Amino acid sequence: MRNLDWKTLSSEYLFRRPWLTARRDTCLLPDGRINDEYYVLEYPTWVHVVAVTKDGEMVIIRQYRHGLGRTCFEIVAGCVEPGEEPLVAAQRELLEETGYSGGEWHEVMQFSCNASAMNNITHSFQAFGVEKTADQHLDATEDIEIYTFSQDKVREMLQNGEFMQASMIAALYKFFSK
Repeated sequence: MRNLDWKTLSSEYLFRRPWLTARRDTCLLPDGRINDEYYVLEYPTWVHVVAVTKDGEMVIIRQYRHGLGRTCFEIVAGCVEPGEEPLVAAQRELLEETGYSGGEWHEVMQFSCNASAMNNITHSFQAFGVEKTADQHLDATEDIEIYTFSQDKVREMLQNGEFMQASMIAALYKFFSK
């Protein structure tokens, strides 16, 4: 197989904020051509959690998503802090957003939400046997409702299009594929 890697000749940051960093790269392609306007969005590493209680119920959250202008059902998700391991971040996010913790945890996949334009990886975890151990500890802009639904109900919601974020849909389909 031939090498298809591009070589970055230069990078210019266009915008740097905590939740959005955009850069423009100038790249040398393997055949010698130059792409002088390739845009990359930089994000921190993300985690997703498909959580199942000791009773077999799935922990689902519901919150407003301004990009879509609607309130959505979701699985727990969040960012990995600098120096933090993805598993630790996933466990922290589940506890902060829902008050659930414990159980047996497995990382089931890693993926990119958009490998052509985004630089981060999402680590998807499944947690079995979690239980409510604390109150929510939400960030200042978070307003999250917590639900527990049967696995059949979540599968039905998934098939009916009640989950909107593609990466969360992928994590749920992975869960139900077993």
